[in-house]
Amino acid sequence: QVQLVESGGGLVQAGGSLTLSCVASGSISSINTMGWYRQAPGKQRDLVAVITSSGRTIYGDSVKGRFTLSRDNAKNTVILQMNSLKPEDTAVYYCNYYVQYDFWGQGTQVTVSS
Repeated sequence: QVQLVESGGGLVQAGGSLTLSCVASGSISSINTMGWYRQAPGKQRDLVAVITSSGRTIYGDSVKGRFTLSRDNAKNTVILQMNSLKPEDTAVYYCNYYVQYDFWGQGTQVTVSS
């Protein structure tokens, strides 16, 4: 089992910045993919960004150029730096850990006011 603990959500004005962190613990594989997905009310859960243990990163189209995902393998941590936030970025953000199976965090709310 893998446990994910998220932090850093909140309320911010449009154009502002927020940083989300996620720490994984438990049965951690040295080869894994971690990252973030988000889900707005009434919508499906969408990719924000994921990063492999070798550092390859994939971003969702709507966040490219604004969000940056990084990881610290020694601390089993991923950090999502979100800049130039827009009201449409408002959603619950979920940390994800993937090795054969998906593990999810409890979610953290990000609200961007216009």
